[in-house]
Amino acid sequence: MSDIVIIGSGMAGCGASNRFHQEGLEYVMYDRGELPGGHTKTFQFDGGWTFDDGPHVSYTKDPRLQQMFADNIGGDFNTVDTYVNNYWQGHWIKHPAQINLHGLPTDLVVRCIEDFVGAAGEPEPKIDNYEDWLRLAFGNTFAETFPITYARKVHTTEARNLTTDWLGPRLYRPSLGEVLRGALTPSTHDVHYISEFRYPNSGGFVSFIRPFHERAKPQMNHKVETINAKERTITFESGKRVRYDHLVSSMPLPELVPRIEGTPKDVLDAVDRLAASTIVMVNIGVNRPDISDATWTYFYDEDFSITRLSHPHRMSPSTVPPGCGSIQAEVYFSKKYKPLTVPPHSLIEPVLADLHRCGMLREDDEVRFASAHVSDYAYVIWDHDRGPALDIVHGYLDELRIRYCGRFGNWDYAWTDEAFLSGEAAAEEVIEDL
Repeated sequence: MSDIVIIGSGMAGCGASNRFHQEGLEYVMYDRGELPGGHTKTFQFDGGWTFDDGPHVSYTKDPRLQQMFADNIGGDFNTVDTYVNNYWQGHWIKHPAQINLHGLPTDLVVRCIEDFVGAAGEPEPKIDNYEDWLRLAFGNTFAETFPITYARKVHTTEARNLTTDWLGPRLYRPSLGEVLRGALTPSTHDVHYISEFRYPNSGGFVSFIRPFHERAKPQMNHKVETINAKERTITFESGKRVRYDHLVSSMPLPELVPRIEGTPKDVLDAVDRLAASTIVMVNIGVNRPDISDATWTYFYDEDFSITRLSHPHRMSPSTVPPGCGSIQAEVYFSKKYKPLTVPPHSLIEPVLADLHRCGMLREDDEVRFASAHVSDYAYVIWDHDRGPALDIVHGYLDELRIRYCGRFGNWDYAWTDEAFLSGEAAAEEVIEDL
């Protein structure tokens, strides 16, 4: 029998464990945290408050995964219609803003339309970065007012410092007719790439993968200290040492690679060039559920600490005490571009001030719950360093036969279902070697 080790109990780790289980193979799963689930873990607080580690929802179109996740919770899920909006200088704008300009200052709307038409009429320029793409797709006025500004908040760097490899369906590129219609009328078609999603009725998002944890029995509080790829051993900070024949890791690459003994300097330099955002999640509970009609909201104003917020109680009423509502605000940082230098809890008051300033919270609202926690790795920042650096890092891990998976093992923009599939794919590589 080969010794198979999985590091990480999130979606990717569960995907790997599921594939090994299907083959009847034994394995051991380790995780550094106190709670299983990685980035899909759920925090349950006294008083009936439940918050995930970010606004995770399931909108996979894969029938097999849909059925698997549904079966994992006995079919006990909500199907929620998505409504997304934006906040800019006192205006609440349906998402995406580029086809919902109605109600904004007239001069701004006119300039946006003029620039949109002008950009469409110009010869298509060479696209070297995300800013170039935005100016081509939307014209200068809209690009500078909305997505270029938002890029600084969410990616913590300038749009020109980003590639366009990550875009996919995330930014909708409209026709002139859609822009005009959205400027003239408040009623527009829904074109968001998520029209509806599923969320467990109880237990938070992690409930979708809890049966995998029950089967895998992950050994928690096991933080990797070193990996000896020649001897194929892992030493944890506790002093425990285990052997492996095959290793599947969903650890973030900047955490994994420096722990491998004898890693060459060029590989260490490459992994240092990889950038990811760090989010402080500020969780707020209030005494009424009618806080907002939106599932989540994007904030464009740079003088607001909030970049995005969501409402867990709109995903499932069981996440809050009866008669209450909840808000999860995201405040973005990054080790490479905008380090977090203050305690997470110090951001609670600025977030509350922003919520009052935009009118989401009223003066008579009672804040019944408030907490803050850090998600060290939230989103990959697709800067120009990413591609060349990732080739070096992945090439090194391939030489060592360490299989990587998940958003921060593959270092991509994987959604939860894609992370699960990446874990299955990594396990399949192991199975082929057995």
